[in-house]
Amino acid sequence: MATPGAEPGWRHARRSNSLSEVYASIRVPDASASFWRKLMAFWGPGLMVAVGYMDPGNWATDIQGGAKFGYTLLSVILISNLFAMLLQHLAAKLGIVTGRDLAQACRDHYSKPVAMVLWVLCEVAIAACDLAEVIGSAIALNLLFGLPLAWGVVLTILDVLVVLLFQSRGFRVIESIVAGLIVLIFGCFVYEIIVSNPDYFAILQGLVPQPRVVTNPQMLYVAIGILGATVMPHNLYLHSSIVQTRQIEQTEPGKRMAIKFATIDSTVALFLAFFVNAAILILAAAAFNRRGMFQVEEIQDAYKLLAPVLGAGAASTVFAVALLASGQNSTLTGTLAGQIVMEGFLDLKLKPWMRRLITRSIAVVPALVVTLVYGDAATTDLLVLSQVILSLQLSFAVVPLVLFTSSRAKMGVFVNSPLVRTVAWVVSAIIIVLNAFLLWQMAVEWLK
Repeated sequence: MATPGAEPGWRHARRSNSLSEVYASIRVPDASASFWRKLMAFWGPGLMVAVGYMDPGNWATDIQGGAKFGYTLLSVILISNLFAMLLQHLAAKLGIVTGRDLAQACRDHYSKPVAMVLWVLCEVAIAACDLAEVIGSAIALNLLFGLPLAWGVVLTILDVLVVLLFQSRGFRVIESIVAGLIVLIFGCFVYEIIVSNPDYFAILQGLVPQPRVVTNPQMLYVAIGILGATVMPHNLYLHSSIVQTRQIEQTEPGKRMAIKFATIDSTVALFLAFFVNAAILILAAAAFNRRGMFQVEEIQDAYKLLAPVLGAGAASTVFAVALLASGQNSTLTGTLAGQIVMEGFLDLKLKPWMRRLITRSIAVVPALVVTLVYGDAATTDLLVLSQVILSLQLSFAVVPLVLFTSSRAKMGVFVNSPLVRTVAWVVSAIIIVLNAFLLWQMAVEWLK
């Protein structure tokens, strides 16, 4: 039963805006402005979302895929990114049309016990993502400066202060920092591609799906790992919120314009993420697979071998700089995702420093224990574990998102068209089945 003041399709009236401190804080031009002026006004959230698709957790699966199977799994990265583009479009549409982020929508739609379960699962996913950031940043600091991994893990706690400093200066500042780091990562991999001199014809062939990806069990296992590492559940919560930082007209034309430019923003940004992920796999294929070095799976091994294999002294350093930028970028967006999820599901506001410290501590403690007890070699296993955990949580974000955006009661005239609805459910089913298979395979491996 709907409470007084509730919008059509919802049980309760909205009590607060998502990320209220920056809600509708960025002005956008009216409909008469030029295409480019409007695009620049909406540009930014997509880049923040794209960060999750190139975080350190993706690196291990891409390196493994390239070293073992050459360019074959490029098609898997491409398909994963196409899935992501659709899901991020739906997340942006949900936030713009309803004025609720995905967490707030789940709290309203489901019973309190179900909402609490979804909240816990999402917190686990954010902690797993943060774990990948911690390990990735620590590895990069170790490779660049020789800092022991345990100290690198501890040092990542300090980024709490850095994030708080950025947050206090406005949302555009955060977007600009993220954009700058993405440009740095992009530039690093342009250099790596040039010096690795890959087989460009084989790259084009790799973009075409091949039956052996499914028929070869080893290849399928790595392919599902790439999918699990690419589509991130917390990004759906993040995107549905940060699109609301734009001050749009709350009319049908105003919302249509916002959806159009938010979709362009996220789609272009995810193409950049596709390039980075593809570049990591291409680099591993060109540097290692071509020379019969099929067992290179760890980031540290890739770093050590790049310079001597490619004959380019800067190759290893540039690789590590990109990894550090990736880890720090993910930290910024992970902070916001954590805040959005906690406030949305619990209607509870914590001070930003406390929220960040809790999340980072959850990630730092297991990373520190594993590093101290098992040494540097276990960090890659921890990265892979974080991606498995993310895979497990993905369905619990995708299904509600597709359900809400396919509801005419909630979305009105902006409800998904029959074609989009069908494609979205097919994508959801594929993700659920493949991730379930990945988890089953992992369980079999662990029980051996």
